[in-house]
Amino acid sequence: MKETPVNKIMENTLEKMREMVDVSTIIGEPMVTGDTTLIPVSKVTYGFTGGGTDLPSKQNAELFGGGGGGGITIAPVAFIVIQNDKVRMMQINNFTSSADRAIAMIPELVDQVSQLLKAKTGSEETEDAKTE
Repeated sequence: MKETPVNKIMENTLEKMREMVDVSTIIGEPMVTGDTTLIPVSKVTYGFTGGGTDLPSKQNAELFGGGGGGGITIAPVAFIVIQNDKVRMMQINNFTSSADRAIAMIPELVDQVSQLLKAKTGSEETEDAKTE
């Protein structure tokens, strides 16, 4: 691709945005309090644009006009909570529908069902030991 001032504008814009956002922006640094570890999770949205034009000139000099820009939004959405060998996600956004709320409850429901199954298996083993 031909190197033009527009390319330079776009490269500079993208480079500045890369400097502002990295992986630790999305998955934050863990915070430990007692036996609980909290890891913040954020949503990053970005957009950029650029453009330019060669202007006609009566002189031999090349005239160029252009510009570029971008925007970034960082919004916290959840915390990953690690406590007593259990991992769960606590969302901090407001639910917009019942479906959103139901989807958010799935991990907790799976944990509760697995605990019930473990408890049932443990009680069956205890009953088998008593009958022998």
